[in-house]
Amino acid sequence: MTKRTIVVGTRQSQLALTQTEQVIGDLKELCRAHGLPFEFEIKKIVTKGDRILDVTLSKIGGKGLFVKEIEQAMLDGEIDMAVHSMKDMPSVLPEGLINGGVPLRKDPRDALISRSGLHLHELPQGARVGTSSLRRSSQLLAYRPDLVLEPVRGNIDSRLRKLEEEGFDAIILAAAGLQRMGWENRVTAYLSADVCLPAVGQGALGIECRENDAELRELLSLYNDPDTALTVAAERRFLAVLNGGCQVPIGAYANLERAGGQAPEEGGAGGGEPGSGRAPRIRLTGMVGSADGRVILKESAVGEDPVALGERIAGLLLAQGADALLKEAEE
Repeated sequence: MTKRTIVVGTRQSQLALTQTEQVIGDLKELCRAHGLPFEFEIKKIVTKGDRILDVTLSKIGGKGLFVKEIEQAMLDGEIDMAVHSMKDMPSVLPEGLINGGVPLRKDPRDALISRSGLHLHELPQGARVGTSSLRRSSQLLAYRPDLVLEPVRGNIDSRLRKLEEEGFDAIILAAAGLQRMGWENRVTAYLSADVCLPAVGQGALGIECRENDAELRELLSLYNDPDTALTVAAERRFLAVLNGGCQVPIGAYANLERAGGQAPEEGGAGGGEPGSGRAPRIRLTGMVGSADGRVILKESAVGEDPVALGERIAGLLLAQGADALLKEAEE
């Protein structure tokens, strides 16, 4: 195999660059371990989602705006792969592109950062909380109807700055992004899934590449974490059936259960019992809510096939009227 330089496309945000550099570092280690002659080069790409910062995502087309220009560059052969936050990836990828690998997932939870150090239940009546996520807003209002939810856009560092400069009592961010940046010390509290179910794929990365790039797919298969790939597949199928994005309040989280119904410890591997030959059991919880938080539909089930499980949970919620909530939110 001749030496090849793999061009990696990325957004220009500090987080996007950091996680891309972390992935490249991991891939270089795999190349050394397996004798693969690859080198890597970063190409920065500005997306529409990065250019429009004064409007909530739900009003300008959703999180696909963070990946469209990058995907087009891949299809045009300008780049070979891209590292995305999985929660930013549309549930259906363009023809010719695939998720080549899903590395080990980090913390899927949402994190509260408050100026006063108060936890969510301790914030004063009518506290101003910054988030541009309809999913978060819906669940936070269901938990604390008195909160005043206001949009806050921008990169992680700019949102943290706005917390101090724009008079918010607190903001909500994805825990994984803060952890990847080494900013865990800014977190006041992590929100449990009972209070705020994460976004589909939150905490996971998706390594997108061209379907016909056999060399690169072989490398990415070595980087793929099978357990994370299974759980994220269940969440993404749930999202795809509901045809949802960040324009509507949808959340989902899947984890693998050990024998006896126990979930694996955070960051650890799941799956069936060693040597049992049993397929891993996946527990998936999905939710759809109204924008004002007055209605929250939530279902949970266990299964072995991630696609079938995602479809099952979506079907249960649709049977309860989730389609009407989704239509209302989109309008």
